[in-house]
Amino acid sequence: MKSVLLIGLGRFGRHMAAKLQELHHEVLAVDKNEERVNDALDLVTHAQIGDSTSEAFIASLGVRNFDLCVVAIGDDFQSSLETTALLKEQGARFVLSRAARDVHAKFLLRNGADDVIYPEKQMALWSAVRYSSDNVFDYIELTPEHAIYETQVPEPWVGKTIVQLAVRQKYHISILAIKRSGRLEPLPGPDHTFQRDETLLALGSNRDMQKFLHL
Repeated sequence: MKSVLLIGLGRFGRHMAAKLQELHHEVLAVDKNEERVNDALDLVTHAQIGDSTSEAFIASLGVRNFDLCVVAIGDDFQSSLETTALLKEQGARFVLSRAARDVHAKFLLRNGADDVIYPEKQMALWSAVRYSSDNVFDYIELTPEHAIYETQVPEPWVGKTIVQLAVRQKYHISILAIKRSGRLEPLPGPDHTFQRDETLLALGSNRDMQKFLHL
């Protein structure tokens, strides 16, 4: 269990608070809007009304005691930037800040953020990959060049084993798991025989995965 300071209770902040609670983390949520704070009381361990651009207020939170500080302010970049910088100045261990534009991400990283999350861009990229192909059911980018794809078993693979197909040698991808009827089989062995009603989770470079998807 981690202790998390979550600043900003808009839509993004509320969704994050709910998931952190589901994962059994301790969350102190902060927002300057009293209504937002009251609405989030059932989602977090503690909640406070306050101005995160105030150095005195940030100092009063004891940010050094939190494993993670999240700046989830999405509608006021100046406040997000100031809050990020103040958290780092007060000794925050790890600051994750939300960006709404590429230039925002650059400034946040230069001013104290250890990492940034850019929800609109990340969801747009995921949607482009997911819905531009009839065969892709999920997609997780690991680096700009590599990703994990969940895709249906290619018709030419049905009834054949991994070793028969020489998957890694011929296609330069790795089969991480097989899904069938909602159940996951991690790291299938070389003798696994592909079935038509399965989906597979494959890791590879984007170039190799695109070739594979067009089998």
